[in-house]
Amino acid sequence: MKISVLTATYNRANLLDKLYASLLINSNNCPDVQLEWLVMDDGSTDNTKRIMEEYCKERLIDIKYFYQENQGKMTAINNLVKVATGDLIVECDSDDYFTRDAFRVVVQALQACKDMGETYALVFLKYTKDGQNMGNNFIEDDYPSTMFDLYFKNGITGEKALVYNASIRKQFEYKLEHNEKFVTEARLHHEMDLQYQVRCFNRPIMICEYQKEGYTQNINKLFSESPFGYYSYFKEIFNQDMRGVTFKKRLYAYKHYILFSVLTKEKHPIKNVNGLFNKIMVAILFVPGKIATKIRIKKHD
Repeated sequence: MKISVLTATYNRANLLDKLYASLLINSNNCPDVQLEWLVMDDGSTDNTKRIMEEYCKERLIDIKYFYQENQGKMTAINNLVKVATGDLIVECDSDDYFTRDAFRVVVQALQACKDMGETYALVFLKYTKDGQNMGNNFIEDDYPSTMFDLYFKNGITGEKALVYNASIRKQFEYKLEHNEKFVTEARLHHEMDLQYQVRCFNRPIMICEYQKEGYTQNINKLFSESPFGYYSYFKEIFNQDMRGVTFKKRLYAYKHYILFSVLTKEKHPIKNVNGLFNKIMVAILFVPGKIATKIRIKKHD
């Protein structure tokens, strides 16, 4: 079995050592797993290239280093997925790293699944460096679900680590709108949810260390810089099976759909919503939502 670890990095040379060290540890702890680390340098101006060249010279693991002019994390990952040769694909940010037994945990989970034909990813927990779960646990181990159901119906919170079935992952990509550089990973997951499922395991495989300038820490900035991507994401939520979604979660989707409809100046926001009930709710909430959005914009001007 071969695992492809994909990392998009931008001016994070000082953080790569932890990730590299964790890959070396896992490679030694789980010798039956082949590993390739594919790194896309998204136009870094620090010494990322020199650091990566040093890693490559050591020849301790299979590393492939690529460079592109700054286009954003999503394009970087899209390009890496195309050249990945593993049976499994894991996306790991440059400020994250793997637990010491991550690969062994993945192998055990894969053996428990037996058939991955309809499974697009194994989903594991993410911890902070202090050993805290970044969200909550799944209701049980090795149970099938979708990412949409987990977060919108089952009360799952926080980030999780996904190990993708490469044969399925390669059929999809992060869709970017209007030359934007970012789109939430959930848009990709929800598209895959319509055809496939995930299996969930209450074991951590990844440690996360957010940086102040990172994507997640600058979510409001991402909202303003990627309104078309977020509009498409919230519009596509209504393509999912909404039965069992709590009203609170529905309201969250309606509110943000209206927010990004206003930001993108969408001409037919109600017509574009799938489902009669959803159309009615958006119609009822649209005017107050538009007013709230205008007030929010003025506050940030």
